[in-house]
Amino acid sequence: MHGSRVLTLTAVTGMSLLGLVGCGGDGDSGDEAFKGKSADRIAADAVKATEQADSMHVKGTVQQSGGEDLSVDLAVDQRKNCDGTIRTAGTTADVRHLDGTLYLRGDEKYWQAALKEQPGAAKIVPKVKDKWVRTPADDSMTQGLCDKQGLVASMDEDKSERKGMKKAGTTSVDGKDAIKLTKKKAGGETLALYVATEGKPYILRTTSSGGDNPNTATFTDYGKAVEPQKPSADETVDLKALAASSQRT
Repeated sequence: MHGSRVLTLTAVTGMSLLGLVGCGGDGDSGDEAFKGKSADRIAADAVKATEQADSMHVKGTVQQSGGEDLSVDLAVDQRKNCDGTIRTAGTTADVRHLDGTLYLRGDEKYWQAALKEQPGAAKIVPKVKDKWVRTPADDSMTQGLCDKQGLVASMDEDKSERKGMKKAGTTSVDGKDAIKLTKKKAGGETLALYVATEGKPYILRTTSSGGDNPNTATFTDYGKAVEPQKPSADETVDLKALAASSQRT
């Protein structure tokens, strides 16, 4: 389905920029929970814990190269259940994945952009806007969006950013104690990684500032069940069937 693949690629691009920024460094400052551990070790532990978590909720915004903001608000688990919203370039799309089926509900602007190359799009858009569009979902559709492990892997894709970070003391993220790791890159961009100091060392937040694509992502609800609701039949349409029908008329 063309629309869902556009959304997936957009999400992967944005989340890659959100980056699970890495480690390195030899600073001594930091929370007692990580005493004796380098920034490199702390960040490696954080990535591992985040990978192993059964579920998580990520909410963030990245400024894309064209100046538009991409916002992601998504709960996802190891079984590829997901439920959330993606906004970019003045469009909004809600997404749910359950039982091997991807449901996507886009507004009119979203579908106009997603289907602009589709024959008969002018007839299709009024029928799909604000409806849940249903399609069987293979791995290529869910990877990086509703595939938690793929999402984490895409965020950690550039492992060169795992070198040279420093401990920058402790703080809190949404009421949770965290150690802050930072790195200033040659171009003036500053990366920051916030890691939980209580319980498992989950990543709580990542930020990038001072560069071409400033962004922030906050990670919450580790281990919380992700239970997307199946849209009702009267709210659901089949995009492939509509596309085929539009080409016959």
